[in-house]
Amino acid sequence: MAATAAAVTVFPCINGHQPRLGLLRHRLPAGKPSSISTRFHCHGSRARRLFPLAAKSRREPTQAGVEEKDEPEFSLLTAMTTPHNEIVILDTTDSRILLLDPSHNIHSIYMKETKWTGSYWDEFASLPAIVPSGPIAMLGLGGGTAAHLMLDLWPSLELDGWEIDEILIDKAREYLGLSILEKRNDAGGVLRVHVGDALSPDVAVPGGFAGIVVDLFADGEVLPQLEEVSTWMQLGKKLMSNGRIMVNCGGTLDEDCSLGKRMDHVHVSSHGILGKNPTMEAMREAFSEVNWKKMEQGESLNFLALTGPLPDVDQWAQAVPEKLSSNVRQWKPCSSL
Repeated sequence: MAATAAAVTVFPCINGHQPRLGLLRHRLPAGKPSSISTRFHCHGSRARRLFPLAAKSRREPTQAGVEEKDEPEFSLLTAMTTPHNEIVILDTTDSRILLLDPSHNIHSIYMKETKWTGSYWDEFASLPAIVPSGPIAMLGLGGGTAAHLMLDLWPSLELDGWEIDEILIDKAREYLGLSILEKRNDAGGVLRVHVGDALSPDVAVPGGFAGIVVDLFADGEVLPQLEEVSTWMQLGKKLMSNGRIMVNCGGTLDEDCSLGKRMDHVHVSSHGILGKNPTMEAMREAFSEVNWKKMEQGESLNFLALTGPLPDVDQWAQAVPEKLSSNVRQWKPCSSL
């Protein structure tokens, strides 16, 4: 693709309705790494909490005594257009960041020294503690952020990840450590990568999945299929007995969201706040029991959903690492809304 200016203004955001990470001039050269200037837009303090990898700027007083923030530096590793995506991968001191599609939302973060991201990806790592033994599907693998932490905490897991963009998978292997996960570890854990439609009938294993993680976005929005009851009914059939589905449902319409731009997602519902999140609404119609939690404001503002009866949160908290123990106590049944 044709090269343009190397300096690009970047705004932080993660899938859903968090502060947006957009490249204002996104047709970047895909060759030599270049310096990318950044600045935080709108929700600066929140961006630094959910996006610590880009927040090591320091403050210096100006001549007038007013503090100004230095701009953290990014290097461009690759940028290209594929039949499915506009791919940009950035490098920072602590991490590598995958941006996709014209929205340039962050779809994956590869942390160099820790697997923890401080955002919703970490929550998926609590799922193995409450599902039967067996393979776990990851629908919307992206660069493998959640898979890295899950296999780090639960090294015997067998994960099956689906991603529709084969070029994205190749780039994730090259820059985001995905190939490491594809090698079976000493405990028997492994990530098996499948290129294809995550909602295809072919996404299945004999006996069913113990769990399914769903994190499917395009153009900065949850896939429209996830707002259809039939989609969830089909996914439910792919589970083994007592299996569960954990879902990133994106954001909701509240004071932190662009209400004027999201009116098409509002519809009348007897379920109160769930009516503002059509993915959760569809799940509630498809499953007899659904639970929910909203990420803390500094983490991402996303809604997460979990099928099945609410687990004993005390037992769940004891079964997960300390960093997740308080988080799992925040889950509530949808009937409590």
